[in-house]
Amino acid sequence: MVVEDDPAIAASVLARLRAEGFTVDHAATGPTAVEMAFRTSPDLIVLDLMLPGFDGLEVCRRVQARRPVPVLMLTARDDENDLLIGLAVGADDYLTKPFSLRVLAARVHALLRRASMAVAPEAPIRVGDLEINRQERRVKRSGVEAHLTPIEYDLLVYLAERHRNVLPRERLLSEIWGWAEGCSTRTVDSHIKALRRKLGADLIRTVHGVGYALEAA
Repeated sequence: MVVEDDPAIAASVLARLRAEGFTVDHAATGPTAVEMAFRTSPDLIVLDLMLPGFDGLEVCRRVQARRPVPVLMLTARDDENDLLIGLAVGADDYLTKPFSLRVLAARVHALLRRASMAVAPEAPIRVGDLEINRQERRVKRSGVEAHLTPIEYDLLVYLAERHRNVLPRERLLSEIWGWAEGCSTRTVDSHIKALRRKLGADLIRTVHGVGYALEAA
């Protein structure tokens, strides 16, 4: 489902995704998008941030409360606070306008591929006071449960499985998001900040100029 109120942008995105073989619905307002998502249960939502009725953040919040679904957020603003709020309410990835339709299609394929491969292994992960129950996809730190988006969870598991290893941003982009072309390492940085906000700033160490390492005490 594509949620975009600009007719020209909507037409271009719809045409490109249909050319990629997807069946695509379109909504142009916040209320229409929520109603359509509840009715059609889309596999993925391409969601503009600024919409009539109510904005994309509220759409994402309401849809994710009903049923988790991958969300690619489109925004005309490159403000980090907006991006972090989007990730907090359940967006998995974002593109800043103007964007390449080829890159958008690649992101859509990558998000759907990652969602289809989300199999929950039984063995839990414990690193210090961090507990990851992979069977239930639940995360606790010091016994307190943290509510993560699907991509935040996948990123945390990837880091925890490689405890103390320094992982370059480019590798995280390739392994977690499944794409590299036309991407920005800010995607990784934004999700790391979201994890730190939810789990504590001391959990993930920044290695400047390289990437990140999970190093729970």
